[in-house]
Amino acid sequence: MENVLLVGCQLPSQSDRHFESALHELESLAQTAGGRVVAVSTQKRQQIDPATYIGKGKLKEVETLAKQLDAGVIIFNGELSPGQQGRLSAAIDAKVLDRTQLILDIFAMRARSREGRLQVELAQLQYLLPRLSGMGDSLSRLGGGIGTRGPGETKLETDRRYIRNRMKDISNQLQVIVHHRERYRNRRLANGQCQVALVGYTNAGKSTLFNQLTSARSLEEDKLFATLDPLTRKMKLPCGYTCLISDTVGFIQDLPTQLVAAFRSTLEEVAGAQLIVHVIDVSDPDILAREATVLSLLSELGADDIPAMTLYNKKDLLKTPFIAPGESLLVSAHAEGDMRSILLAIEEKITEQMVPYKARIPADEGKLLAEIRTQSILKNETFIEDSQTYEVEGYVFPDIPLASSLTIDTFSKDEE
Repeated sequence: MENVLLVGCQLPSQSDRHFESALHELESLAQTAGGRVVAVSTQKRQQIDPATYIGKGKLKEVETLAKQLDAGVIIFNGELSPGQQGRLSAAIDAKVLDRTQLILDIFAMRARSREGRLQVELAQLQYLLPRLSGMGDSLSRLGGGIGTRGPGETKLETDRRYIRNRMKDISNQLQVIVHHRERYRNRRLANGQCQVALVGYTNAGKSTLFNQLTSARSLEEDKLFATLDPLTRKMKLPCGYTCLISDTVGFIQDLPTQLVAAFRSTLEEVAGAQLIVHVIDVSDPDILAREATVLSLLSELGADDIPAMTLYNKKDLLKTPFIAPGESLLVSAHAEGDMRSILLAIEEKITEQMVPYKARIPADEGKLLAEIRTQSILKNETFIEDSQTYEVEGYVFPDIPLASSLTIDTFSKDEE
């Protein structure tokens, strides 16, 4: 494990509690990346130093501290400009990273699927491009023949051209994956399948809940960004209706813009859901700020108008009494009794979006009966021998093809 020194700069707009929470989160990120935090250096300033992020005196102090503690990595709690990073790297004999670079490194470590790796690489290249620095003509590519003598193309220009070409190639590959994802989504809509998305701040306990609700074996770890590649599994509600539930990547405050852009295709699974289940770590001291971060990112994705329910998770870690507001639930992902409460609440939220139906279906309409049983919440099904029909009653989404088949009042036909 590498020794890591954290550096934070507190501005007047930040409260002490918010600043301490951000540093604690940075420490968790550093540990997730495989670092050992040996010291934390902080400074209060009216504004960020445009040249070196922190003041000259604090920079000397950080340089000395890094040598004393043998810290090979210095991580700043903010995004450094290319100029700041260059000057800091020249002044300190250690790797200089910012918060964005650290998050990108964790994402690169966690990515497993081809799509996840492409998304991470694209985000890293977008971050790297403005931070390339050349060494002038000493690294130039000399041409051969008439008209090509002289400095030629510098190493810097070659690197930039390679990165731009690679970014274009990755974007094209991701576009193909996006089209595949859209086709799957459209097929699910055509089949009347209901989609539920688990969202929340990183390490809120989404994957544990996902595993309990679906009997899946998704990775569970008490680390930030344990889940990076989204998973979708079937989930059976108490009424017997089967819907799909997706476990998504966790959000984080000040999520790098490169990552939001790169992972937009993955996060579109949230925007296409019929219900969003917002999971919140109730034991987190900075609960309000983290809840606001998730709601802000959902708004940015255009998912703020989708019906949602809130789960306050990790009640077993609470040290003070907590009352869940409104229709939200206070649960623990490890309590089996809470799972039924969650499933009943999800069923109720889904039913609210449906319309009731009551119809008689001829016994020989096997395909229609099968669709009713799989694509709707079937509350009652009775076979009537005299007319050889099934009397069905329940709820269905109004915008799926099945709904139009159930709008015919078959009772009137029988009476005639």
